[in-house]
Amino acid sequence: MDLNEERAQQWRADLRNEIKTKDRTAKTRVHMPELDAEYRSHTRVEEVNLGLTPEMAMAEAQRCIDCANPTCMEGCPVGIYIPKFVKQIEVGDFLGAAKTLKETSALPAVCGRVCPQEKQCEAKCIHVKMNKPAVAIGHLERFAADYERESGQISVPEVATPNGMKIAVVGSGPAGLSFAGDMAKMGYDVTVYEALHEIGGVLKYGIPEFRLPNAIVDVEIENLRSMGVKFITNCIIGKTISIDDLKEEGFKGVFVASGAGLPRFMNIKGENFVGVMSSNEYLTRVNLMDAASADSDTPVFLGKHVAVIGGGNTAMDSVRTARRLGASRAMIIYRRTEEEMPARLEEVKHAKEEGIEFMTLRNPIEFKGNEQGRVTEMVLQVMELGEPDASGRRAPVEVPGKTETIEVDEVIVSVGVSPNPLIPQSVIGLEVTKWGTIVVDQDSMQTDIPMIFAGGDIVRGGATVILAMGDGRKAAAAMDKWIKEKN
Repeated sequence: MDLNEERAQQWRADLRNEIKTKDRTAKTRVHMPELDAEYRSHTRVEEVNLGLTPEMAMAEAQRCIDCANPTCMEGCPVGIYIPKFVKQIEVGDFLGAAKTLKETSALPAVCGRVCPQEKQCEAKCIHVKMNKPAVAIGHLERFAADYERESGQISVPEVATPNGMKIAVVGSGPAGLSFAGDMAKMGYDVTVYEALHEIGGVLKYGIPEFRLPNAIVDVEIENLRSMGVKFITNCIIGKTISIDDLKEEGFKGVFVASGAGLPRFMNIKGENFVGVMSSNEYLTRVNLMDAASADSDTPVFLGKHVAVIGGGNTAMDSVRTARRLGASRAMIIYRRTEEEMPARLEEVKHAKEEGIEFMTLRNPIEFKGNEQGRVTEMVLQVMELGEPDASGRRAPVEVPGKTETIEVDEVIVSVGVSPNPLIPQSVIGLEVTKWGTIVVDQDSMQTDIPMIFAGGDIVRGGATVILAMGDGRKAAAAMDKWIKEKN
């Protein structure tokens, strides 16, 4: 332990003693201010959550008792030094808190908004064990990152002396950006290749601005540029150039973070009717291509009776977007009950407040259309919960002979995604699973081709932003070790 860390621990111990533990645990958790539900359900560009004030942030930080064994850190895939940044907020050192976050996280403002803290760091908070609400770690992370950005005093993490070794990253989503940040800190010459025209991957095309503004993502990306990371857009690895081309250009390692952008459908009758589309297409067109604008070259249909099939965060993003685009009836169709939904509780709450209808224990079995080939109705099989399936959730089973037919003019299918096949198909000898995901060593994220590492959805098949970032950090540490040992 260095001198600075010793001083930091002593400072935190002194601070801990200023307010007794029982007084800290007695404090009420702050409530994040939000836009009015009726107003926000008609605007796509304004963020729902409004953030904490400095006074609210400091008051919430006082709830942290600075445990000797900070179990909250066990729940953080990227290893943020949570007690330190929280205590910095408590004493008003907001810029110091932001700097602490950047030591391990390339995207603190993003994670503070979309990371499922309630299932990660906050789930491990000591308050939960005392049957009290966890410290609002996610709110505090967002506050520190936002305060730094709004102050104009943005710190750039320290980078090592350049070592002259070139590293390529395939994909600019959360896994790729996290990996790029860590490799840049270690002195590598990092180039990120993105197939689309915008940097950010799923952060840009998959998450609406009312939940994650593009401007927030852009600031995080600019911070990586300030660290020396280079970005090349409109370049498809596996088509535009190959992995072999990268090797010939002198790249010593490649991190594949190309995501899982291929949609899954249900393979039911009528699925090819006009008006039935995947959530990937719908959100990409609206978020990245501005297809909801009247002057769009490829406008998206503005449905009035919109059904979204699925119960995850992407389904919530889709149905809430449809509501904002003028749907008078926007529905979630889910084959289990609300309790089994994988979406964040916050997203479900916000959706209900915005007038979204939840039709649970319903499973589509047929789409019907008109003579023009456009979907007009959806037949739903009524379900009930049976015994638990392999995931531990009670499996939905059909109620014999019981169906419903509802009117729809747009259906968005959000039942999962499949990995992007370009890299697995274009690299000879790369081992993949039967689902098309890349096989890696779980400790190092290294594939059976030593110079290629992989992480995020291309490995997991589907993951949260923070889990993908954790993969990126793990891969960066392992690749650095591998390169050093090789050389």
